[in-house]
This record gives sequence, C-alpha cells and structure tokens, in this order.
Amino acid sequence: MIRRPLRPLARVLDARAQGYNPDTVEAEERAHRMRQRHKAERQRSETRLLLLGATFLLAFFTVGARMALLAASEPEEPRAVASSAAITAGRADIVDRNGTILATNLVTHSLYAQPHHIVDPQTAAIGLANIFGDLDADELHRQFTSDRKFLWIKRTLSPEQRQAVHDLGEPGLMFGPREVRLYPNGSIAAHVLGGSGFGREGVHAAELKGTAGVEKAFDAFLSDPAQGGAPLELSIDLSVQAAVERVLAGGMTLMNAKGASAVLMEARTGQIIALASLPDFDPNHRPKPPISGDPGESPLFNRAAQGRYELGSTFKLFTVAQALDSGQATPGTVIDTQGPMKWGRYTIRDFHDYGPRLSVEDVLVKSSNIGTARLAVAAGTPRQQAFLKGLGFFEPVPVQLPEAGRTRPLLPKQWSELSTMTISYGHGIAATPLHLATAYASLVNGGLRVQPTLLKDAPSPTEADRIVSERTSAELRHMLRQVVVRGTASLGRVPGYQVGGKTGTADKPKATGGYHKDKVIATFASVFPASNPEYVLVVTLDEPEERTGTKPRRTAGWTSVPVAAEIIRRIAPLMNMRPLPKEAPTNRSGATLTSN
Repeated sequence: MIRRPLRPLARVLDARAQGYNPDTVEAEERAHRMRQRHKAERQRSETRLLLLGATFLLAFFTVGARMALLAASEPEEPRAVASSAAITAGRADIVDRNGTILATNLVTHSLYAQPHHIVDPQTAAIGLANIFGDLDADELHRQFTSDRKFLWIKRTLSPEQRQAVHDLGEPGLMFGPREVRLYPNGSIAAHVLGGSGFGREGVHAAELKGTAGVEKAFDAFLSDPAQGGAPLELSIDLSVQAAVERVLAGGMTLMNAKGASAVLMEARTGQIIALASLPDFDPNHRPKPPISGDPGESPLFNRAAQGRYELGSTFKLFTVAQALDSGQATPGTVIDTQGPMKWGRYTIRDFHDYGPRLSVEDVLVKSSNIGTARLAVAAGTPRQQAFLKGLGFFEPVPVQLPEAGRTRPLLPKQWSELSTMTISYGHGIAATPLHLATAYASLVNGGLRVQPTLLKDAPSPTEADRIVSERTSAELRHMLRQVVVRGTASLGRVPGYQVGGKTGTADKPKATGGYHKDKVIATFASVFPASNPEYVLVVTLDEPEERTGTKPRRTAGWTSVPVAAEIIRRIAPLMNMRPLPKEAPTNRSGATLTSN
C-alpha cells in the first residue's frame, strides 16, 4: 500500500520561500486527490451498470428465443417417461426363409387436436364422428370446449381418413408423422409373428414395441439401429404356411372341431416350416386379451405352443422306443395283451380286443393300451421319467416364442405305478403339440435330439445330442409306416410320399374333475417319407366329430389323420418333394428289400 503525505512538504516549503500562503498549496492538493477518487468511483459504477445491463439483456434474449421456439413448434402430449432418450420409430422387417416380407413398416399419420385453436367445435366434432364411426360427437364437443390444450384423436390414419379430416378445414385439427407395423399377409402366421404396438409416443414419432410372438422375442434386435436395418430371417415358408392354414381350416370345419393346430418341422434340424393355430386373428388389428373366461377360447391363444393336452396314444412311440433302445424288447417280442388289466380299483382296456398276445410292433400298430402299459411297468418308473425328460417333456419348449417359454408340461404330482401305466399311452401327462413334434423329430431322424427353432439356418444336432441309437430310430420309422399301411392311420396314405405316423385320441378332462365321454383331443403325429424322414407334421383337433356315418366318430383315425394327409398332399410339391413312383418294401431296420 502506498501512503501519500497529508501535506506536500516540498511545495509548502517552496511557497514559504517565495512568500506564498502554504495553505493554498495544501488545499489544491486535497482537491486534486478528491477529483481522482471521484473519477475512479465513477468508472467502477459504470462498469457495474454495464455488466448488470448485459446480464439482463442476455436473460431477456434467452427467454425470448425459447418462447419463439415453443410458439413455432408442434405441441406434444405430456408423458411420464423414465428415460429422456429420443424416440426411434424404425423397426427392421421380418421375412420368411425365402425372403418374402412377413412384417414391415408403413408411413402414415396421427391426428391430434389443439382445442383452443378450433374455430367451430360443434362442426368439427360432428365431422370427426362421421369419419370415425367409433367416436362420439357429444364427447368430442365436450373435450373441444374444455380447458385442454392438447387432445389425441387417432393414433393412426389411413390416407382416405387423413384426406377426409383435411377437407373439414379446421385449423385446430393437426397431423403428425407416424410409422405403423404392417403385416401384408393378414392372419397368415399370426401366432408366429404375434404383433406389435406403440411404446412411447409423441406427435412427431412413436416407438414400435413387440407385444407377442417373434415380434416380442426379438424386440431388441428389430429395434437396434446397429443392425443397419437387416431383416429377421425366419425358418417359416410363407407358401407352405398358407397351405397348412387353408387345409387345417377346412378340416376343422368338416370335422366340426372347435379348434385346431398344426406343426411342420424339419426332422434333422428342428426348423419350424409352418406353425398354425385356429381360430386365429389379424395382427394388423390384434384384439385385446380376454379379462375373463377360459384363455384357451381366445383367438390369441396359441394352441400349438401353449395348449397343454393329453395327447393319447401318440405317447406309445416313446414307450416302445425306450424298450427297444434299452434292450428290454425287440420289435418281435411277444407281449401279453390279455384284458382287461387291473390295478387296484382301476381298469385298463383296449379300444378293441386284440387277442391275448401281440408283438411289440403290433402293440404300436394296433395301439394296445394294455401292451404298452405292460412294457412301461417292466421298464420301471425311473427309466420312464428319465426317457421322457431326455425328450424334453419336463420343461417348456426352447423355441423363440415367449408364450411357449411359459408353458411347462403338466406332470403327475405323485408318479405312481398307475401313472407309469397311463402315461405310457398318453394319459396323465399334458404337453403341447410342439413338444410332441420335437420328440418325434428326435426319434426318427437317426436318434439325435433337436432344438425347435423359428430361425433360418439354425445349427443341426450333433452326436452329443443322441437320444436313441440309429438302429432303434430305423425300427421306429418302420413301425410308424406300418401304422399307416395296416394300422389305425390307414386314411393317412398319400401316394408317393410314404407317410408314417401314430394316432392319439384322448378324452378331454372336465374342469370339475373326471373326463368327458363325448369330447376328445384327436392327434396325428406323422413323418414323411418314412424311409428317411425329412419332415414331422403334428395335427391336433379339439372336440372333432366326423358325422357322415350313423354315429359320430371322434377318433384320430377318422378326424385328424385325413386332415394331415391332405396337408401333406398339398405341401409336398411346394417343398420340392418328388413323389416316388412306387414304394419299395423295407424291413424293420429300414433297409430296402430287393428280389432276384
């Protein structure tokens, strides 16, 4: 700090020497210092005022710019969202194995209103009610005359609807760009695709989210911009899927069934070529899930992947396969089929009297409950459980459908010897048709367990996935062929395609306990060509009745078998399968027999 003397001594002494008054010099010095101080204070004050003015000016410019931006932008309905990330509307296409579009996006518009800008609320309300039949003019008028600043009218519009609204000439009705999911094939493969809806929404964009099926299972992939718009390639063949659904719908009508399902799978890879469930729905207009009643009655219910049914005698193949592969029996081993078979107060009977003895092959061909039960008892409960577990009947089917992932087979709480008997012929255990198709494919493809998949080019099973030996698999294929040639599935013959399979007819359980006497689940699990199976087809009908005779016929041989045969007849050419000119006879090991 610099201290200044109160009096300028040099000047005072000089003034005294010259005879001047030294007080005048001191007064001049004080006046000079005062002027310097005033000047410094004035500069500080001016600087502060300048900074304060600049601050207020910047604040006014910021507020003004924000107000101008809001005035020029479109209004957006307030939404409580956890994330502030931008809405991405893009979603990748879904295609079948040949690249045909199954699901894509369509650019359209949404309709919203700014009630405070509506000139004539009454006319606008009446005009909108005339365009959209589900809107009420009185309710719209009440909303238009309220204090609301924003109102959604329609999330999506057709071009015709947009033009009609535009023609109303009402400035308070405004359009926003919108992408919607389009399923160009309507209800075909509806239960595979599932459907989609809107997630977060704004007037400029809406987030598309999968609600069921592969749309939900692959939601992250379909919405990921990093994929570069690459489509999701499914194993489904659209032309085959359409043919399966068409024939299944016709069969459901002819057999007077309340529901039906079909699963077509590649035997060697587990790739699903077609999966159908009837009744179905249009994913473009997906209905709301039921809030009461039996969910199985809804068209949204996937009977092939969600429906858990007792699948009857189709399970006899598993009992026979276990006996053959363990060395317990051979196809020619004779089994006691004398009936009825008693277990405590329970009685097991055959549909027909097949005599006191049958070979293991004929137990399967003629579908003997007694013979199958004796095989299961001889093998024992632990071995039966282990075999069925190895085929996947203890867990949900590992397929890319969220609905299937929640569907675990129904097993007995106490697996008694009686349970072992009844499960051997498909009663007392409930599984989905997709479980059944997977198990049949695993047994007839050479004995390798497959993993069902809806993705194209999925990996094939390896030797580590072996369930039964190749010899056992060949013997099973021969037996399944004999079921069609001379057994319960004689209506399943399709010339040139060597169809093999097993029928299953199971009484439907009552909700109150016990079983219906006149309601069944009829199933035909088929393979073709039986000598070297390429495909497995499982057809299931719910409460079918064939009424051309004097009495209703409900067994699978009369209902699901002819439907499956017609499906094979239609789809085999679509899959480039050439019919064989004449079927060569084979032995039990699957080898072709020749004569000199």
